[in-house]
Amino acid sequence: MIEDHKTEILTGKRFGFGANWTRFLKGMHEERVAAAEQSLRDYLGRDSLAGTRFLDAGSGSGLFSLAARRLGAEVRSFDFDPQSVACTHELKRRHFPQDPGWVIDEGSVLARSYLSRLGQHDVVYSWGVLHHTGSMWEALSNVDALVAPGGMLFLAIYNDQGWISRYWSAVKKSYARHVWARPFVILFHMPYLFGLRHVVRSLSGRPPLERGMSLWHDMIDWVGGYPFEVARPEQIFDFYRDRGYGLIKLKTCGGRHGCNEFVFAKQPHAH
Repeated sequence: MIEDHKTEILTGKRFGFGANWTRFLKGMHEERVAAAEQSLRDYLGRDSLAGTRFLDAGSGSGLFSLAARRLGAEVRSFDFDPQSVACTHELKRRHFPQDPGWVIDEGSVLARSYLSRLGQHDVVYSWGVLHHTGSMWEALSNVDALVAPGGMLFLAIYNDQGWISRYWSAVKKSYARHVWARPFVILFHMPYLFGLRHVVRSLSGRPPLERGMSLWHDMIDWVGGYPFEVARPEQIFDFYRDRGYGLIKLKTCGGRHGCNEFVFAKQPHAH
């Protein structure tokens, strides 16, 4: 799997998410962890996750695995990107060294043989991950088996904006494939993605954090994030309704670029 990932990076088929997360961890502080914890509380409707099994499918920096563990969950984290796995290990080393209640793997959400060994969980969390696999609908189907009956599935999937999404797909593909183009891509889009967002958040009195992320690393993740797939909110809703899920929380990005966020509850007798 390490070799597969390395090859995809070198051939421009995939953005190096783990490298971005490694830089993000250098500026990690308590405020960001607290923001991640609050995000889980708000979306899951629970102040504590004690007694629950939490699966972080595509753990990235490991921030939300850490947040779930601090809220009391028994956590399992995995990611396809070796550097992301290393980031998650680093957060565990800092906050929960030698903790048997937090297990970290290198694995792919497209590898069914691997997923079959994980069992089912009370909360499956996969924020902004499945649309980067290169096979989004297969990944969306695969995570279904990881949710225990009565459990919750927390997803974030990029919004389908039609031709605008196709434009961003071309930008991301160029960023992934051409190292020389990356400074130009960042500079060209910075006023829109970074400067405008910073001004809006400042004027509204909101801190420059989203779910514990920094604006800079979030922007790099957006510009470089390839593979890139999108879906309309109703497509995700219909997909999981047909698999026996009920929607308990939805937050759309208002038709703009970014992610629509979903929390589904799996019915106890879902097929």
